[in-house]
Amino acid sequence: MKYRMGLLLCLLLALPLSSLAATRAWLEQTQVTLGQAVTLNVETDAVSATPDVTPLMRDFEVEGQSDSRSVRLVNGRMSSSMTFALTLRPRRAGTLAIPALQVGADRTVPLVLDVSATPTASAASNGLVFVETEVDDETPYVQQSVGVTVRLFYATPLVSGQLDLDPPDGALLQRVGEIVQSSREINGRRYNTAERRFLLVPERSGPLALPGARFSGRGAGGWMDDLLGGNSGEVNITGTPRTLQVRPQPANAPQPWLPVRDLRLRYTAVPEQMRTGEAATFAIETTVVGATQAQLPELPAPVVPGAQVFAEPPQYDETFTGGTPQVKLTRRYSIVPSQPGTLTVPGVAMGWWDVRAGAAKRASLTTLSIPVVAGSGQPSRPLAKDDATPARQDATDDGVIPLAGGRSVPAHLWPSLAAGFALLWLATLVWGLSRRQGAPQAGRSRHAPADVPHALTHTASDLKRVLDAGDLDDIEAVLCGMARPVAIDLDDLQRRLAQPAQRTAVDLLRRARWAGGDPAQARVALREAFRGGPQWRVTSVVQRDEPLPPLYPR
Repeated sequence: MKYRMGLLLCLLLALPLSSLAATRAWLEQTQVTLGQAVTLNVETDAVSATPDVTPLMRDFEVEGQSDSRSVRLVNGRMSSSMTFALTLRPRRAGTLAIPALQVGADRTVPLVLDVSATPTASAASNGLVFVETEVDDETPYVQQSVGVTVRLFYATPLVSGQLDLDPPDGALLQRVGEIVQSSREINGRRYNTAERRFLLVPERSGPLALPGARFSGRGAGGWMDDLLGGNSGEVNITGTPRTLQVRPQPANAPQPWLPVRDLRLRYTAVPEQMRTGEAATFAIETTVVGATQAQLPELPAPVVPGAQVFAEPPQYDETFTGGTPQVKLTRRYSIVPSQPGTLTVPGVAMGWWDVRAGAAKRASLTTLSIPVVAGSGQPSRPLAKDDATPARQDATDDGVIPLAGGRSVPAHLWPSLAAGFALLWLATLVWGLSRRQGAPQAGRSRHAPADVPHALTHTASDLKRVLDAGDLDDIEAVLCGMARPVAIDLDDLQRRLAQPAQRTAVDLLRRARWAGGDPAQARVALREAFRGGPQWRVTSVVQRDEPLPPLYPR
């Protein structure tokens, strides 16, 4: 009895821990300056719940909130989660506690944020105007993206001005976005602020001297200055220079070299089931904190045995969060399985260097196992020779090859059977040619249309399938097969099309196949032009009696 009570008590104690494991929270930065925003991320498995931000109102201003949903498939079980990104701005300096937030039936773990005080207003210009420079990493690695924020504080009216930062030697400096205006109270005085952001990329290791920010402008002045012609309204301020210590690339760093603060991979679209010969969409999202689009290596496409993989162009979303660059890369793949069963999609991986921990890390996705059933489409590729079973391996020791139904034919009779089938095929061909030559030509009407409709060899569903997942050869074969009668080549196909956009797309297809054109451009043009199917010319050519026989026999 005591043993059962103890086991029940352990289970009850474990329930809160399991629920906590389903909801977590983390900060993009643990140290900021007063006035600088920080992002608080909250992830939960309760997709219908939202975090209660009321406890944050005491020490923070909640300036924005965004959410995203992700789907995971592990060991055949589908699960989803929601991630909420809260933009917080501290109200005061010091060590601020981020309390536990209620998310549905779960609660997050409390966090701590260190907020340093902003320089006092007595720094320059009698406290009326001053500038400050803030960097998000004082000791960056070489080729690491460093966020630099320059702020102008002014408690006197300004009518014009220019806020800028000179590029240092040994680094690239790029301006990001436009000037952001706000206001702030410091030591009992209200200041207007103008904030400009830059992106700094060190090119070599060692000390890096960052010049002070410069502001040149003109204040509104007073009536006495206007009367006497004075120039006391001019304002010229240079901030304090900064020196950064740039660290070299470690010897054990993964290649390609990618020094960032955080890197996460996740699936955003995973099919529950696939069909042979039909394309299914997979989507992978890569979120990188501390890098730009130009620094990211290309996300490798998964190599899926038994299927074709077609990668779409990546989509990028660059932002500046809390003074730090952040980029989100979304890559979609169309996967076409060739046979039913279970398709294994290996999880992609990326190596990166954690600049805060000073260690090599690797982000990876789990391997997916997707059930595949027989579909209406054709298999995208025949089986490889290694997968095909040679006929000799199924032969028995007495030279008899087994057939369906349990019957068997001796191996030495196969040459005779093949010769008989060949003679039968030849006789059928001779009979067909004789009927064609003997068919009366007078039965046709002289006023019949030039193009007599024939049965279609391909349908609109075939065209959609090859435009989504087929290669250029398949697209040409389907388009020519949809013509009435079947087009013999691309030139014949182009002459029959009515829309100029479709003829242009066919010309791009021809160039991509035979003249070194761009296959991607041709595929995009074909998808757009043939979205609603081919449009054929309507011809009504009337045959007339010709006074002279044709020059060349028909």
